[in-house]
Amino acid sequence: MYKIFLILCLFPILNLNAQLGPGNTAIPFSLKNVDGKTISLYSLEDMNGAILVFTCNSCSYSKSYEERINQLHKKYAPKGFPVIAINPNDPKIDTKDSYENMVKYFNEKKYSFYYLQDITQEIAKAYDVQELPYVFLLQKYTGGNWGVEYTGAIDDSLQNNQKIKNRYVETAIQQIQDSVEVNPTSTKTIGCGIKWRGSNNTNK
Repeated sequence: MYKIFLILCLFPILNLNAQLGPGNTAIPFSLKNVDGKTISLYSLEDMNGAILVFTCNSCSYSKSYEERINQLHKKYAPKGFPVIAINPNDPKIDTKDSYENMVKYFNEKKYSFYYLQDITQEIAKAYDVQELPYVFLLQKYTGGNWGVEYTGAIDDSLQNNQKIKNRYVETAIQQIQDSVEVNPTSTKTIGCGIKWRGSNNTNK
């Protein structure tokens, strides 16, 4: 009887720690943008959804995707799907991920998407993100709720954007706009592990 009780107690905890996936409600957040303003998911108006990308300054995989991330914002923000990038890395492990360097790098590159700092790492943990970059395509439903429609990679070409065969995020957005089922709903990713506070992860 004790074992059954213990399993029932542990199950909700294990379930909460599972990665947020398609069909789940998006977890709200309020984080500081590189322009100094706080951006909240549920305060975004006139949006059909959002391309939520966990990324950073220091990861080589993130750097290979950053121009594609910016192009996604330019193409889809006018259609109601802006890019919201979130940097969850602990800046004490790599100073390139400090807020000051986020602002500097963003301005140097002249990017236009939202770039937020998850300084407590609570949002990355809530979404159970393990590597960067990682995408959650969100849709805003009637009534104001947000849901996850797709998770994973931006496309199928890690380093060379000239060899892209499948543009997963763009395909998913088009399917949402066409009111058809998103397929695929998730894809595998390759990237850098998050620099969690208290860890010695320095991979780049």
